[in-house]
Amino acid sequence: MATDKQRMLGGEPYVAAAAELVADRRRARSLCHALNAGDPVDRTQREAQLRELLHEIGEGSEILSPFQCDYGYQISIGARAFINFGAIVLDSAAVTIGDDVQIGPRVQLITPTHPLDSARRRTGLERAAPIAIDDDAWLAAGVIVLPGVTIGEACVIGAGSVVTRSMPARHLCHGSPCRPIRPIV
Repeated sequence: MATDKQRMLGGEPYVAAAAELVADRRRARSLCHALNAGDPVDRTQREAQLRELLHEIGEGSEILSPFQCDYGYQISIGARAFINFGAIVLDSAAVTIGDDVQIGPRVQLITPTHPLDSARRRTGLERAAPIAIDDDAWLAAGVIVLPGVTIGEACVIGAGSVVTRSMPARHLCHGSPCRPIRPIV
């Protein structure tokens, strides 16, 4: 029988309150706390902390504090990516951030979701769907990306947008819900 962690990693319904997942989130919170409390200009220490927290972080990438995530081990970041102050990444499913991605302040990447029916919600079951942000994309300040979304290559998401579905490559997109506005040429 699969554990809740195995179910979560496999994209199946899981109980987030399962002891193993609670322990994993506590580990991530402790590592985030150390990262956020550390010297922001000590690149060597920050890189070591990020490598311990995240699944992968590419050469030349930078994450400004404060930074919060649920697990860390589901987050992969490419080379030369920049994540500004106040990012929140709820990584119950994989979060893949490509090369040269720019993420503005207070951006939220949210992979878990809960049942709409309150009786089912009370069971503690939830699901998660991955988020992918392709190379050269830019998410401006305050963007919220919901479960299962892919942001296409070189796509620009305007400030404050709520991205509920995948956005095409090389488009300016904006709104709540976010929608493609025009191609970027």
